[in-house]
Amino acid sequence: MAGTPTPLQRRLAGSAVRPGALDAFLLARRRFQAGERIDMQALAGELGVNRATLYRWVGSRELLLCEVVWSLTERTLRRDPPATDGTGSRLAAVLSRFVTDTLAHRGMRRFLEEEGECALRLLTLSSGGFQPRLVGLVRELAAAETAAGRLASPIPLDDLAYTLVRVIESYVYLRTITGEEPDGTRAARVLQALLPRPADPGRSAGRT
Repeated sequence: MAGTPTPLQRRLAGSAVRPGALDAFLLARRRFQAGERIDMQALAGELGVNRATLYRWVGSRELLLCEVVWSLTERTLRRDPPATDGTGSRLAAVLSRFVTDTLAHRGMRRFLEEEGECALRLLTLSSGGFQPRLVGLVRELAAAETAAGRLASPIPLDDLAYTLVRVIESYVYLRTITGEEPDGTRAARVLQALLPRPADPGRSAGRT
């Protein structure tokens, strides 16, 4: 991530820092999950600090939103994989579930409906730090599936991860991009086509 880490980012990375930053993050995440808008003045008031202190802790409302959404994204993608129907790989099932869960999440629905352009900018550009982490995590998952013989793609891992993330983003932000209603089943069809199940997983060569 470019620039000097904020106190919140250092705290989430395990560095010693005053606990107020983590308190602010946890409160913001609870509000986000409840489908509420993250309002910095309200957060500061509930934490018993002024806005300057809150901004010093978390950097900005945009950076705070990025950390909140990333924490939920990582948790969802690292969950145990769902059962597959035999037509697509396990990674396709994991990413398809992620799209479906994202579109069904109360906080993400509100964020996308009320602040769609903000969400698109924050979560698809490198400046907030969210998008590079998502590409990195998808690459990690793809590498693990390839090494286990459950995925055999001719696309290099870096390009594959980037492409998969762009597919996910295209369908999650469909309303903002084209005005169409988001539909997780459409994303699932594309992901299954990009990530077919190997014909013989036991003999698939690992690719790193």
